Parts: sequence; structure tokens; C-alpha cells
Amino acid sequence: MHRPLRSTAHGLALTLSIFLWTGLLWTGFLRAGGAQAASPDAGAVARGAYVFQAAGCLGCHTAPERDGAPAGAPLAGGRALATPFGTFFTPNITPDPANGIGRWSDADFVRAFREGRRPDGAALFPAFPYASYTRMTDRDLLDLKAYLFSQPAVAVANKPHDLAPPFSWRFLLPAWQWLYLTPGPLPDDPAKPAAWNRGRYLVDALGHCAECHSPRSMLGGLDGDRYLAGNPQGPDGGKVPNITPHPKGLGDWSDGDLTLMLETGLLPDGDVAGGAMAEVVRNSTSKLTAEDRAAIAAYLRTVPALE
Repeated sequence: MHRPLRSTAHGLALTLSIFLWTGLLWTGFLRAGGAQAASPDAGAVARGAYVFQAAGCLGCHTAPERDGAPAGAPLAGGRALATPFGTFFTPNITPDPANGIGRWSDADFVRAFREGRRPDGAALFPAFPYASYTRMTDRDLLDLKAYLFSQPAVAVANKPHDLAPPFSWRFLLPAWQWLYLTPGPLPDDPAKPAAWNRGRYLVDALGHCAECHSPRSMLGGLDGDRYLAGNPQGPDGGKVPNITPHPKGLGDWSDGDLTLMLETGLLPDGDVAGGAMAEVVRNSTSKLTAEDRAAIAAYLRTVPALE
């Protein structure tokens, strides 16, 4: 009489065991599927790596070795940028959620570049060259974010800027933006060839060349009338040369001279680019395709020649 009960109990236990194992396997499948869906798109990360190099993010957002102190972790910020308005310290742009940009949404990221605003809506200081980056396409911005979020998160706190009033007053920045920021991507000029449009995009948006190679007003805005004509007060107080087609700029350079300099840093006179430009070549222009370097040369040939 007891065998049926034992058989029934055994069957119930077996059924329950199968049910539990099925549930565990299904849960694992869902988790694996969710992780796969949440993982960054490999194509976006690869494209973003190229945008990252063209935009020169590594050098600005990594503290260099200085005065015996070791270099900082890549993209963890802390690099000092001395300007006539005080010293800015670049922020952590790793995906660390507490110190970096790990909590930024796609919309937050695009707004920072397009409008110069933090996720909380406060204006960003224009030491971050969003007046140029605003010209980037949405796709390039989102690809760049995908690449940055694929990098290791580094828990390094940001350093406060060393600025004196009124330049430290963030509430004044919307007025600066009203004067000097024109939000929006840079549309192609249909009257110009594709190489020219690509060169302009690399120079004016991704490479933000005018930020160093153009002089600034007393308020720190770029002087549009002296576009790429050189800057006597460039990064860390150094002089930045004229890169217009003027004889005192690039007027005597051939296209090959210019593309070779962008690739290797070698100047037509046999010298090599130094200072900030050496870093730009090392981290950025040397990593561009030959076609993109040629496009930069093609565009620079057409800008107004200024002394």
C-alpha cells in the first residue's frame, strides 16, 4: 500500500527538480541575453575610437608626467591648462559613475558637446572647446560616447579649477555662450567637393584647430576675423603659428609638406614640430587616414590668407 505514495512523492520531487533547473537555466539565458543586448555595438566603438583620435581627447584628459610626478591614468583628467583667465583642470571622462561620466545618458553627452551644458543644466567652461565640438554630427558624438564607455572606469576625483572672479562665476557663462556659441552640426557645402567638406569638418569640428590657432578676445571668444592666423597666447602661454595660406603661414608649403607634418611632425626645413603640436601629431593627426590628412590640406589651402 505504501509503494504508490512513495512513487507519487518521488514523481513530485522529480517534477519540482526539473521545474527549478528549468527556471535557473531560463534566468541565466535571460541574463545572458540582457547583457548581450546592453553591450556596446562593436561598430560604434570602432568608429568612436577614430573620432576619439581625431578629436584629440587623450592628451587633454590625461595628466602628463611632470616634475617627477607620474602620469595620470588615461582619461582620468587632472591635466592643468594655464590660460590668461586662470588654470583649468580637465575632468575625468572615464565611465566611472561617481567621478566620471558613467551616469551620463546619450542626451546628456550630446548636450554637453552641442550646447555646452552639464547633465544638471549648468553651463560648462569653454576650456572644453564645445564652441567647435558643437559642429560634430550626432553619429560621431554617439560613437565617441560608445568608445569612451568601453574604456576602463577610473575612480579619480576631479580637481577644482583655479580661477579668480569674475572668471570663476559660472552663472555668467550663458552670456558668453550667447556671444560665442552657435549650436548645431556643421552642414556640408553642396558647392564644394567632398574632400573640402571633410577637411573643413576635421579642422573646424573634430580637430578644433581654431581653438589654438586663432587669437581670442578679452572675454576668451575666438576672433573670427583672424581665423587660423596664429595666436600669441596659446596653450600654457606659448605662441601658436599662422596656418593660413599666407607667406608667413603655410603659403610656401606644398600639400606633401603639410600631410607629412601631420603624419610625422617633420617640418619642411627639416625641424620637427614641438610643444603642443608634437602632442597633436602623436595622439591625433598621425592616426588619421591618408585621405583625411589630404582633406585637411585641401581645406587649409582655401581659407583666407592672413598675416
